[in-house]
Amino acid sequence: MKRATPRASTPAAAALALIAFGGITMTACGPAATPAASTALTPALSPGDASAPRVEMPSLAVYRLELAKTPQEQAQGLMFRESLPAKSGMLFQFPEGGVHKFWMKNTMIPLDMIWMDPAGRVLFVSANTPPCKADPCPSYGPDGPASSVLEIAGGMAAKEGIQVGSMLKLADVR
Repeated sequence: MKRATPRASTPAAAALALIAFGGITMTACGPAATPAASTALTPALSPGDASAPRVEMPSLAVYRLELAKTPQEQAQGLMFRESLPAKSGMLFQFPEGGVHKFWMKNTMIPLDMIWMDPAGRVLFVSANTPPCKADPCPSYGPDGPASSVLEIAGGMAAKEGIQVGSMLKLADVR
């Protein structure tokens, strides 16, 4: 889930991870979050709410989105969740752009992670990314800059026709 900078179990470990990656931005950096911390995220609203954050897939399916806005929300991502509601996901936005690698530490379910440019064009897909069961956890993502990353349930990117070059239409993701 949303993990760029490997989430470390201590602030010192987080600093070492950042140094080890030579300053590459990793989204979910910082101390490991606890399961209770996930309630701080912007909730996925009911499908009938026209102003809810959402994304339209190439298949024309519409997914509800949770927005990971703060550094703490980005560090938490989808960690500790045992399931993800159908047609839902989490969006990580990076207005400054840059390289954003994610990892799957403390993530309980496989995810599809989709890196996009500012227009919503898909730059990279990490499909069916497995949970990390032991340190060190691998990092995923392109070596080039991206402005956002979308996480959805593992296997859904292929089912929704998402591939490099696809366009995703984001709405109400302020």
